[in-house]
Amino acid sequence: MIRLDLGRLLAMTRKELREFRRTPFILGAMVVLPVIFIVEPLVDIFRLGSSTPASAVQKVVGVTFLLMLIVPAVLPSTIAAYSVIGERDQGTLEPLLTTPVRRAELLLGKALAAIVPSVLVSYVIFGVVLLCAHLFAANQTVVATLSNGPEILAEVLFAPLLSGWSIAVGTGISARASDVRIAQQLGTLASLPPLAVTALVSFQVLSPSVPVAVGFGLGLLVIDVAMWRVVAAMFDRERLITGARALAARGGGGGGQPPGTVRRIEMVRGVDHE
Repeated sequence: MIRLDLGRLLAMTRKELREFRRTPFILGAMVVLPVIFIVEPLVDIFRLGSSTPASAVQKVVGVTFLLMLIVPAVLPSTIAAYSVIGERDQGTLEPLLTTPVRRAELLLGKALAAIVPSVLVSYVIFGVVLLCAHLFAANQTVVATLSNGPEILAEVLFAPLLSGWSIAVGTGISARASDVRIAQQLGTLASLPPLAVTALVSFQVLSPSVPVAVGFGLGLLVIDVAMWRVVAAMFDRERLITGARALAARGGGGGGQPPGTVRRIEMVRGVDHE
């Protein structure tokens, strides 16, 4: 049974959130992506006239649901792909790995810091689109379709599950990659395949219903758990430390710690050894 220390876990999560605030690329993604995925669905919804056929309405609603699920699929992969290679570039990876934080606590802390804001952003986007459709849409069919219970359930279930997959894949890529940009590009591409599952429900290839949503949700959960087991097995401290030293040596750092390293990890290092 995996034992987790709540103090170390929360310390890792807080440390990751502080790093996000200091990373312009991640902050930009958290601002730009939500705006894009709010504006585009609303423009399509507002274009629908009161006499638009039901088939056209369903197509627009399907695209809307799919777009809103891209955020929890793509945004956390961008964050997770930075999680390990970013530490290595900053020179904080080796000292972090020598702290008493267990592997499960480190991985889970990084995952929580990525999944919580991503899922919250996804739910906020969905709420804003639904509210604006209720208030301003000319076509009432689109409002009724957006409020369909099974599709809302699918949105609620799939957002965290898609995030879990993206974070697992992004973390695994980040642990093996040697360049931040390559890691983020590969992480984004690897986050897209599960969207094919949600597209089947969004476009009613499979008729949306509670059993279908729950069934696909359980399938994604099984896939997420399996992927996280693979990532945990890949996360070898000795190999990561050796890689960090080699990278520092090539960069002329000689494996030393840059200024501010201790301050960045002091919250994690400060936890008592068991």
